[in-house]
Amino acid sequence: MKPEVPQQSFVSRFHVVGIAITLVILILMYYSAIITGVDVNAFFENADQFGVVLGQMKHPDWPYLTKITGTLAQTLQMAILGTTIGTIFALPFSFLAARNIVKNPVGRWLIRLILSLIRTLPTLLLAALFVAVFGIGPMTGVITLAFFSFGMIAKLFYDIIETIDMGPVRALRATGATMLQTIRVAIIPQIAGQFMSDFMYTLEINVRSSTVLGYLGAGGIGLYLQQTLDQFDYPRTAVIILAIFAVVLVIDAISNYVRKRLQ
Repeated sequence: MKPEVPQQSFVSRFHVVGIAITLVILILMYYSAIITGVDVNAFFENADQFGVVLGQMKHPDWPYLTKITGTLAQTLQMAILGTTIGTIFALPFSFLAARNIVKNPVGRWLIRLILSLIRTLPTLLLAALFVAVFGIGPMTGVITLAFFSFGMIAKLFYDIIETIDMGPVRALRATGATMLQTIRVAIIPQIAGQFMSDFMYTLEINVRSSTVLGYLGAGGIGLYLQQTLDQFDYPRTAVIILAIFAVVLVIDAISNYVRKRLQ
């Protein structure tokens, strides 16, 4: 007796659901392009300009590096300051927002709501707002990056805290240890490596963000980037981009080293 071969329905055999979803997405993309005025032909007609720009960037103006070194250092300092200040404020909020640490749902919800509201504000909008309040300069950039870091790091940190092993925490609490003692002895050792990794990741993002903040007068190397782009001076633009790329690579290497040491 031959075994019976399972019969597939028409929908499963011809992937009707998958094809229907794909068609709906394509139709939505088509009408979205029409409504927003996206000209696909213009993209292909001007695609050769990428080659022109990249062709000029192939020959970076290396002597220009000496001129931007100070500003590049200022950008890095802004990113470090902003990330550190944001992290200092984010630490207590991350513990208050963690489900396994704070049992009061209303208080926890309120903290998370504040953090969500902060994360909804884009960095450029924050920079524009703080430029209007504090004026043009690196301090505005630091405040912007600190604000952004606070919202992002608090979210990353409380996600990590909620994944810890609660056994050591309960054991210490049973001996009468205070919450601060419990955090220092039972929680910090479990999350230190991931904390540092997230801190370095945020620092890396802030280095890239601080280059854009210069467009709004918030200090940093963004001002030079804007000048070279406005003057179509792509060899100098290439130097700036390569310098930022090198800084990000160094931060990534330090992050990997520190994470391995803490694990």
